[in-house]
Amino acid sequence: MENKIVKALFFIMALLLLGSCANDELVPYYQQQKPGKLVIIGYNARADSIQIAVNGKVIKIGNKNAFVKNIVKDYDFVIYENEPNNVVITNKRSKEILHSYQITSEKDIDTISFYTKKDLWVDNVLSTKPGVLTKPGNAGFKFIFPTINRYSASGYDGKLDGIMRKLDGETVGIAKNIGKDEYSSFVEFPASLPPIIKMELVKQGTTESYIAGKQVFVIMLMTKDKSGLIMLEEKQTTDGKFSSVDGSLNITDFFDF
Repeated sequence: MENKIVKALFFIMALLLLGSCANDELVPYYQQQKPGKLVIIGYNARADSIQIAVNGKVIKIGNKNAFVKNIVKDYDFVIYENEPNNVVITNKRSKEILHSYQITSEKDIDTISFYTKKDLWVDNVLSTKPGVLTKPGNAGFKFIFPTINRYSASGYDGKLDGIMRKLDGETVGIAKNIGKDEYSSFVEFPASLPPIIKMELVKQGTTESYIAGKQVFVIMLMTKDKSGLIMLEEKQTTDGKFSSVDGSLNITDFFDF
C-alpha cells in the first residue's frame, strides 16, 4: 500500500513539472482581434470565371461568387494577432490555383490588384502609374515584358531598350530599361499621322537584338493625348516556336489610375 502511495505522489509531481514547463509555451486562448479590410481590384480577361477565397471562404460581389472582366471588392474581415490571412484565386471550372497572397496583421487595409488572361498573370498593376504628358498633342508610353523568353528562349535575361520609329524611319524616342517585372522609363513624343510606331527591341544600351540573329519589332498605335502602360507579349507559332512580340495590351484600358 505504501509503495502505491509513493508511486502516486511521484506521478502527481511529474504532472506538475510537465505542466510548469508547458506553461512557458502557452499563448493566450483569446487572441487580440481587430477589424481588417482587403481591397481587391482586378480584371479577368480569361474565358473562364475566377473565384477568390479568403481563408477558404469564397467571397461574393452582389450575388455572384465567380467573376470575369472587372473585379472590385472591399472585403471586411477580422485580423487575429500573428495569424496571416490566405487569399487564393482559382479558375472556377478547372480549380487550378492561379495566384495566392498572404495578408498579415501589419496593415489594417491591404490592396491586391491584378490583370489576368490565358497564360498571363500580372500582379500589382496599380503600383505603377502612367507617365504624365508634358505637352498637349503628345503620346506617351511605359513598357513591361513579363513573358520575355517564354517562346524565344533567347538566353538573354537583362533589360531591353525599345527604339521607337515612325514608318518613315524617323526615331521619335527610346524606352529604356524594359524589364520582366519593372516598367521602362517614360517616353513621350508628338503624336502624328499615320499613328503607327515600329519599335525595335534591343539589349539595354546597344543596338543588338535580344534574340541572336533576329531583329524583333513591335508594331503599335500612338494616340494623341494618351499615356499608356504597354504589356509586351511573346507570341508563338502553331508548333510552339517564337513568332513575334505583341504590344497591343494597354493596362490603362482596364484600370483607373
